[in-house]
Amino acid sequence: MINNRDERLKTYAQLLVNVGMNIQPKQRVYIRATVDAAEFVHLIVEEAYKAGSEDVHVEYGDDRLTQLNLQYRSLEAVQHVPSYVVDRRMDYAKDKAAQLALMSSSPESLKEADPEKLAANMRAYGTAFKDYMKMMQSDHFSWLVAAYPSKEWAKLVFPDLEEEEAFDKLLEMILYTVRADVADPVKAWEDHNSNLHIKADYLNKKNYKALRYSAPGTDLTIGLPEGHIWCGASSINSDGIEFMANMPTEEVFTVPHKDQVNGTVSSTLPLSYGGNIIDKFTLTFKDGKVIDYKAETGQDILKGLLESDDAASYLGEVALVPHDSPISNSNVLFYNTLFDENASCHLALGSAYPFCLEGGKKMSDEELAAAGLNNSITHEDFMIGNAEMNISGITAEGNEEPIFIKGNWAF
Repeated sequence: MINNRDERLKTYAQLLVNVGMNIQPKQRVYIRATVDAAEFVHLIVEEAYKAGSEDVHVEYGDDRLTQLNLQYRSLEAVQHVPSYVVDRRMDYAKDKAAQLALMSSSPESLKEADPEKLAANMRAYGTAFKDYMKMMQSDHFSWLVAAYPSKEWAKLVFPDLEEEEAFDKLLEMILYTVRADVADPVKAWEDHNSNLHIKADYLNKKNYKALRYSAPGTDLTIGLPEGHIWCGASSINSDGIEFMANMPTEEVFTVPHKDQVNGTVSSTLPLSYGGNIIDKFTLTFKDGKVIDYKAETGQDILKGLLESDDAASYLGEVALVPHDSPISNSNVLFYNTLFDENASCHLALGSAYPFCLEGGKKMSDEELAAAGLNNSITHEDFMIGNAEMNISGITAEGNEEPIFIKGNWAF
């Protein structure tokens, strides 16, 4: 086990570069991060150059500036997305640069923002970057979502600790979840990747036509499109290079048929969305669309999410995560979807991943829609799993077979 923090951070940076993005010689890199993570970003940039990259670009955000912009700019102004912002990232995307989104923001960083302005701003950016999202969700380039603590986020997760102690504790937990504190992190990821692919292979052989969910507050049936593919851990980009889209990751996932979702589902963990918390919410679906919803916390924010566009009230992902998993067993609520979704089965509102459909990476939007895949400017995961959830697979003959029993794999 690696005990020295500097060494663990260096190991973490190496994992993001060599296992997550899997940077190739002369490949360009595009990193998005907040100023909170600047020191760690320096480590990542250095490791990227050591791995052979010839161009590492870093785009920094600042949560306080975002707060001020939403507070003082007009509704019209917050919907303006400068073309150079889109062009810069698209320049890297078209060149198949590896992309890293390093999250540090507090999940409540924008809780004082006007919900109407916030929703309008997110719709504008979602629309402006729709082509980028399509390329990403088709694995045109290698992409990775990871995290590094901010003091504000750490205090939300560990409110009883002093600020520095909370930061240290959250960093410790992040390093644990990404296996950066074991003797051989790369071997640990190789083994983990293999285990998740075994689960995906089993489900692909079964080729279920639908899934049925049952738990307190949840009674839901999700149809699966013909040719759906279950994926887990590593993906393959358009050049045939393997990469990890999320670190950490504990899920096996696929696409639902957008028009074949019926019933009610209840959240089991808070959802951080747009710098706000949405909690204790239910969604009722009919023929794929959310027809009713209610949240004890963040009702207006949930409304804004569902109204991002006409497709935001349909599902784009279904993911299976056992309750008996490392993040779940840590009993830490991260208030961050990257972590909390890997402690719980989850679904996603919005766009579907074309790579989860046979031939989907090369299909047009029209062909994907005809196959039953959703196409939206948003993709937002929310957690629905717990120790009482049962999930069954429905065969083409209509028989039901257990996939999850009491929150864990049945096979």
